[in-house]
Amino acid sequence: MMIRQIKPSDNPVLAQIIRASLEEAKLALPGTTYFDASLDNLSEFYLAKPGRCYFVLEEEGQVLGGAGVAEFDSANKIAELQKLYLTAEARGRGLSKLLLGKCEQFAQVAGYHELYLESHHNLQVALQLYERMGYRSCQGLAGSEHSLMDRFFVKEL
Repeated sequence: MMIRQIKPSDNPVLAQIIRASLEEAKLALPGTTYFDASLDNLSEFYLAKPGRCYFVLEEEGQVLGGAGVAEFDSANKIAELQKLYLTAEARGRGLSKLLLGKCEQFAQVAGYHELYLESHHNLQVALQLYERMGYRSCQGLAGSEHSLMDRFFVKEL
C-alpha cells in the first residue's frame, strides 16, 4: 500500500469514488462536493498552487481513495481538509486515519496553523474519526462552497 500525490490519470476513478460515497450517504445533492465543477479534474486544482495537495491511497495498483488539503483562509493560515473518501471495500481498515495524518503533516509543513473541515451528520463514522484525531467542533467559517454541510471541525497543527 502506498500514499502518493495525485496525478491526472487519477481523476476519473477519484470522481467515481467520491460520487459513489456521497450517493451511499444520501448526499448526492446540491450544496455538496458531488456537484463541484472541479470534481472531474481534481489534479488540476491540487497541482495548481503550492500549499495544496491531494493524496491518493493505492494498493496493488488500485486507487482506494484519497484526501486533500488546500488554503481556506490564507491570511489566518487556515487550510481545509477536503474530499476524504474511500471505496466501500477499503473502509474499516484504518486507512482514513492514515490519509488524515498525511494531510495534517502536509498542512503543517506548508505553514498552516489550523486545519478546518466541513462534514455532514449523515457521515457518522467520519465524524467519530475527526473527534478521535483531536478535531474540535466549531462554527462554520465564512466562505464555504458547500451549503449543505452542517458539522464543522478545526484542529491546531
